[in-house]
Amino acid sequence: MTDLRHENHGNDLGFERQDLGSRPVFGFMISLVIVGILIYYVLWGMFNFLDAFNRKHQRPVSPMVHAPTDTRTITPAMVQQFPEPRLEDNERTELNDFRYSEEEKLNSYGWVDQNAGVVHIPITRAMELIAQQGLNTTPKEGTMPLSPVNLARAAAEASDTSATPPTAAKQPQQKGKKQ
Repeated sequence: MTDLRHENHGNDLGFERQDLGSRPVFGFMISLVIVGILIYYVLWGMFNFLDAFNRKHQRPVSPMVHAPTDTRTITPAMVQQFPEPRLEDNERTELNDFRYSEEEKLNSYGWVDQNAGVVHIPITRAMELIAQQGLNTTPKEGTMPLSPVNLARAAAEASDTSATPPTAAKQPQQKGKKQ
């Protein structure tokens, strides 16, 4: 197999004579630029045509509507008219304000519901109280712990009407039978 020779191969190590020349490459680049400019002007013409068509066929504005002449300038009063949640103006400062308020809640005393007498305490104090007193893990006497079985049993007992005598008002009348 090593005896096979390709007759086209010579011993010279030059380049191929049939490579692409520089003239077709420059021609392609120039044609690419010309096509890009042509597409730009075609799109510009289409935009102007459609914009003129839109202005011509636009419905007249009702005289009852007061629209500002310059809609590009926005005043703070205009911003307040938008419903919540609004877009953020400066995300970092707004997020920092939110984090500071959350930290303030976690590390201070205050009312949650003053009418019901519910307060919040700092989280470090709450952890100290739990470490001192522990958590109540056993249920109070006379109460059953909440579990799906007990919840279902309580619901079934509450909806059980078999022990009560039926009344005439609650009995549904059957079709076809006269009473």
